[in-house]
Amino acid sequence: MAELVPGSDEWLQQVKEDIVDPERPIIDPHHHLWMKRFGRDYLLPELWADTGSGHRIVKTMFMECRAFYLREGPEYLRPTGETRFISDLAKQSDAAEGKSTVAGIIAHADLTLAGVDEAKLLELLELHRDICEGRFRGIRHAGARDSRPEDLFIPGPAPAYLYGKESFRAGLRILAGQGLTYDTWHYHHQNLDFIDLAQAVPECTMILDHFGTPLGVGVYRYCRDEIYLEWKQEMAELARLPNVYVKLGGLAMPDNGFGWDRASRPPDSDEFIAKQKKYYLHMIDCFGPERCMFESNFPVDRLSIGYPVLWNAFKKMTADFSEEEKHALFYGTAETVYRLQD
Repeated sequence: MAELVPGSDEWLQQVKEDIVDPERPIIDPHHHLWMKRFGRDYLLPELWADTGSGHRIVKTMFMECRAFYLREGPEYLRPTGETRFISDLAKQSDAAEGKSTVAGIIAHADLTLAGVDEAKLLELLELHRDICEGRFRGIRHAGARDSRPEDLFIPGPAPAYLYGKESFRAGLRILAGQGLTYDTWHYHHQNLDFIDLAQAVPECTMILDHFGTPLGVGVYRYCRDEIYLEWKQEMAELARLPNVYVKLGGLAMPDNGFGWDRASRPPDSDEFIAKQKKYYLHMIDCFGPERCMFESNFPVDRLSIGYPVLWNAFKKMTADFSEEEKHALFYGTAETVYRLQD
């Protein structure tokens, strides 16, 4: 019998669970759509196969992923290719009865344009807005960068110390002035730089994706306990800044180093909780449910765990929370931050 490939449908189907709290409405505020990455497409049929696998996923948020870019024309406008492709898919999701709706779009822009040619950044933001036809919610210009990208499965493409560039900070001020949010992704050793950024631009609503990505591969492979203690302190410090919200998910990426992406079978929800619950509960304790939102980060985390199992884990680890707290974590915070009210 051939060995199953981690992340494949057959590999994920080895773990099947009854759905916990199946009627709870959920907004999944962070997923990607693309073609031919990790050996497969992830478009509406694949998204709906996951969001329709038992949990009540009402709405989703698309997160930029450098897919479908224009291949010609001015470099700074090429992200509009992704925005247009995803906007067309979002319209299709509106018309699909009984399916989750792609209710919002986070696009990409080079925010450092604000210090080089502000008119170009303003042009790009306006194009994103026009193309999205009411779905445009913000920008992600991620800061992820590591000194050893060769060790990472998904190396971040950011330039050195992006967060400290005044041109970048000027771009954030433009986002704030237009009522747009800023999402980012970076690694654990960049948390202090992000804290400095959030302090410097308090008028901008910032959303930290994926816990600040504590790494667990390469030179970080045997440093998990040390990294966790530093991370705990940094998240407590970050939580003092009221303009920062956090997404709880994306901690099952291969670069987190838990190893499920190389295992013969994926974890069940209890195995997942045993390894990761302390990260989730610490964030909720620091930020409060009203500033936290669960995310799938699919299909990246799909390399490690199945969609229904992941959301089961989220529900199990918050089983003792109040109804108000659960609603915030699974729906309300995302609805408020990304303005997804009907």
